[in-house]
Amino acid sequence: MKIVADSKIPYLERILEQVAQEVCYVPAQEITAQVVRDANVLLTRTRTRCDSELLEGSKVVFIGTATIGTDHIDLDYCRKKGIKVVNAPGCNAPAVAQWVHATILQWMKANNVSGNITLGVVGVGHVGSIVARWAQQLGYNVLLNDPPIFDSGKSFTYPLFPLALLQQECDIITFHTPLTKDGKYPTWHLCDEAFLHGLQRCKLIVNAARGAVCDNEALLRWQGDVALDCWEHEPAIGRDLLDKALVATPHIAGYSRQGKMRGTSMVIEALNRHYGWHLPVPEIDKPFIGADDVTPQLIMDSYNPLLDTDALKSSPHLFESMRNQYYLREEV
Repeated sequence: MKIVADSKIPYLERILEQVAQEVCYVPAQEITAQVVRDANVLLTRTRTRCDSELLEGSKVVFIGTATIGTDHIDLDYCRKKGIKVVNAPGCNAPAVAQWVHATILQWMKANNVSGNITLGVVGVGHVGSIVARWAQQLGYNVLLNDPPIFDSGKSFTYPLFPLALLQQECDIITFHTPLTKDGKYPTWHLCDEAFLHGLQRCKLIVNAARGAVCDNEALLRWQGDVALDCWEHEPAIGRDLLDKALVATPHIAGYSRQGKMRGTSMVIEALNRHYGWHLPVPEIDKPFIGADDVTPQLIMDSYNPLLDTDALKSSPHLFESMRNQYYLREEV
């Protein structure tokens, strides 16, 4: 058994060695077809494109990504080749919610805005549901939009509204959708020129989902404020949009210590199920669904996104190294 793992996935060392004859910890940019050719298991993050170019002719039968998303993995190719793919949905949701609310509070402070705001949450999965729950605790009026959940007919805790209503009523809109180009509800450039033109009172757009959910060129032309953790064309992000952004961070919204531990734990648990192993998993000291109760002070004390913003604006060329060497903050 040989395992190749992204060297930036934490809490793996001395665990995988209990079952594998060989474990190679490799920087993402060095995970090549030659490196994985004789590997049975590949453990990745978002920067490794898992497709035929990487995997064809290899022995890989299991791919685990210690991230919530799978858009870096060619799922159709893996299905055809019988490669098992697992991810870690929701692992960093409390950390992203922390980033979103810390960002909103900094915006409110900078603009002398009270808590009497209407927040629109587009996408109410793992992250969006925590964002919405905390927003209600903070006294905001909350409007939720998630057409796939609405169409599913499943019972949901809160009412869901059309996107057009959010455009009319919301002071702030935050996006928490996957990135899709196909299907009934594609999200690629969901926030585009037409969407922004239709906003009636919104003054802040927040994107901590996927970069291309928001058309970055359209955001640059929009007159309102923007707060971005995810960017189109990372790490070569647009410098003009970087200058414009009130909050600008290098795709680290989900980078909490607990979030990283959850991601690694979920991958290890999937390996245990798949192979019948009994590898230990890290013990996590914060709840999977985020803190039960939050206050503005708790959130602002836990994280200040302006510090990461200053760092990125000072050295945008270090986007990738800032991301790879992030200090892993504590959740609320």
